[in-house]
Amino acid sequence: MITEGSLFFFSIALFCIGVFGVLVRRNLLFILISIEIMLNAVAVLFVAASSIHNNSDGQIMYLLILTLAASEVAVGLGLVIQMYRRSKTLDVDQLSSMKG
Repeated sequence: MITEGSLFFFSIALFCIGVFGVLVRRNLLFILISIEIMLNAVAVLFVAASSIHNNSDGQIMYLLILTLAASEVAVGLGLVIQMYRRSKTLDVDQLSSMKG
């Protein structure tokens, strides 16, 4: 059986990996993937807290987070495709120099 402490540790580790990916990576696609990892870490934390308190609130929040992540993927992929068509790169530093 998986303990609550190991679920909390897994969630915190997953969130830290996502934050590290957002701060270090310069590719827009990897930044979006890191944000997805952070959302999944929060979802795991909600489900773990839900199992500790014996209620279904965390599982309902998981469904809301899953819906948010799916909509973020749809909008983010559209933005990534449009940015790649315009600049032929996904490097965030080069995209930020296109402000004018």
